[in-house]
Amino acid sequence: MANVLVTTEMFPEALARLRAAGHQVQAPEKGRLSREQVLRRLPEVEALICLLSDRVDEELLARGRRLRVVANLGVGVDNIDLSAATRLGIAVTNTPEVLTETTADLGWALLMAAARRIVEADRDLRAHGFPGWTFIPPHLGVDVWGRTLGVVGLGRIGTAVARRGKGFQMRVLYHSRSRKLELERELGLEFRPLDELLSESDFVVLCTPLTPETHHLIGARELALMRREAILVNIARGPVVDEEALVAALRAGELRAAALDVFEREPEVHPGLLELPNVVLTPHIGSATGATRRRMAELAVEAVISVLAGEKPPNLVNEEVWPPGN
Repeated sequence: MANVLVTTEMFPEALARLRAAGHQVQAPEKGRLSREQVLRRLPEVEALICLLSDRVDEELLARGRRLRVVANLGVGVDNIDLSAATRLGIAVTNTPEVLTETTADLGWALLMAAARRIVEADRDLRAHGFPGWTFIPPHLGVDVWGRTLGVVGLGRIGTAVARRGKGFQMRVLYHSRSRKLELERELGLEFRPLDELLSESDFVVLCTPLTPETHHLIGARELALMRREAILVNIARGPVVDEEALVAALRAGELRAAALDVFEREPEVHPGLLELPNVVLTPHIGSATGATRRRMAELAVEAVISVLAGEKPPNLVNEEVWPPGN
């Protein structure tokens, strides 16, 4: 029997599967554990299932004297010190692929909401009632069909966003660390250096992972390159965008709108973003459908059960730790 610590409330069936495998499970009934609570319980734990909002740094990993696996509920692992985990022989896993289409859906929901000013219209209707049909309403939006979409980061999610753009008969540009020639041929995508993509696109969707190179990838200089009627959508990671610069650009009318599911200092949201009417905000819900979150939980549980059984887990991020003691 091993001790498994889950930092967040979890689907009962996922916890039941861990217990059926013979493991003792600790998880909060509601909400999530604080860092202090995790640190206090970690010395007796062999496996940790955590959120991307949990900072799994060297201090925390070193506290887990018996820790063998960290299963991250998400694709990105920028919240985990991978080098420290690898040095300590701790396997790190993630939950890719299962959230690709769901997150792309949310990206498009944000894009459409910003383009057609849906949140503004909803808010005004609730506050002031329906004024009757008018030919030139106060919430004139912009067309999406046939426009130019720029996708920054053509991984799984970026590719899914691009595919949806082709369904809208859009010209789709992309920027990525490497050319994706097969996808260019299949979907008719056009590769662009970042500056050119920003200056040519009507809609820019950020799908890149957070790395030292992509921190503040979109700052004041990059925002100034964008069209005044352009809309910026971020479903990547908050720190990819310099929020102070974004607020300044929106206030100055340098962009038409922005739509964000992620924030630079989560859970804090820049107060300027909250004040602006042409900003659509969602609380990091890119993968938040029942089916997707359940599958993410299943993948994390599968990884934990595999490692505790001495088997290589699915979706192992730091391959160097396997087999243990190699």
